[in-house]
Amino acid sequence: MAKKLYVGGIPYSSTNDDLKAHFETIGPVESATIIMDKMTGRSKGFGFVEMTNDADADAAVDKMNNTDFQGRKLTVSPARPQEARF
Repeated sequence: MAKKLYVGGIPYSSTNDDLKAHFETIGPVESATIIMDKMTGRSKGFGFVEMTNDADADAAVDKMNNTDFQGRKLTVSPARPQEARF
């Protein structure tokens, strides 16, 4: 089962592929998505990485949190479930 991680502090110039490649140094990545502002099309500076297995996801939190990525410090933690919107 894949485990989703929240990643904050992503440089605005980074791409989904950059983020995926960075996390693939820990283990297989199913998806890496940087959240974009709908009005400006600019990165919001955070995103989500879905790791293929839980052990790699836990290792990614331990090894990637508070580390440098393209000049900025990343914040990596398990993602919380999305709240229902009405």
